[in-house]
Amino acid sequence: MLLSNKIIFLTGGTEGIGFECAKLYHKSGARLSIISDSTESIEEAAAKLPGDILFIRADVSSATDIKNAISETVNKYGQIDVIHNNAGIANPSKAVHDTSEEEWDRLFNVNVKGVYNTVRFGIDELKKSKGTILNTTSLVGDIGQEIHAAYSATKGAINALTKSMALDYAYYGIRVNAVAPAGVWTPMLHTWSKQQPDQKQVEKYLDEIHPLGYCPEGDVVAEACIFLISEYARFITGCILPVTGGAELGYRRLIKQTV
Repeated sequence: MLLSNKIIFLTGGTEGIGFECAKLYHKSGARLSIISDSTESIEEAAAKLPGDILFIRADVSSATDIKNAISETVNKYGQIDVIHNNAGIANPSKAVHDTSEEEWDRLFNVNVKGVYNTVRFGIDELKKSKGTILNTTSLVGDIGQEIHAAYSATKGAINALTKSMALDYAYYGIRVNAVAPAGVWTPMLHTWSKQQPDQKQVEKYLDEIHPLGYCPEGDVVAEACIFLISEYARFITGCILPVTGGAELGYRRLIKQTV
């Protein structure tokens, strides 16, 4: 099995892309420590994903929570081979001048400081295992997104962190990569769509920004993630892998063509 006996510390693994990753990692032989700040979400995920899985309620923005979660994972499994920083929030959908200081700080504390915390407290274990760090970022961190400035800024920061950490930790045999979707139907995207001025056009818009013609589910991202943390990607580090159906090419799918 592709991830046989790998110990994966997965944040935000109870819904959306994270849950799709959890299912695929588990199916591929990994043992999981799944982090979420929602008891309800943990209970729902545990019911759908039976097996010897460690679920920990913790807030990635809290240093104490993550330090304890890392320790609990090592106490149970003896090591950590992969840290997948998937936890993130997207709200609010606003321009910079409309974003409150509290909203700004919350976005950066979860999306960026969350990565800082897991790496700060987990790096010693990854040095021992010559492990891997995977970050879930977004295409908007590279190209921006209207009325979503603070969120885009956090993803740009994660992109820069990914490349810098890849350089810092290559000496230890630790690979650091990121996966960058465009639109993916997750609970967070459904929330975002409801905040847009013209909700009726959102689904059409999300299909058309992808040249392949549709907005995908989270499984397509999970399959890219399993590649990046597996031995198949053993000579890849510092990569921000787009999983976008070609959205970064800048074209929209206008008419159906026969080739």
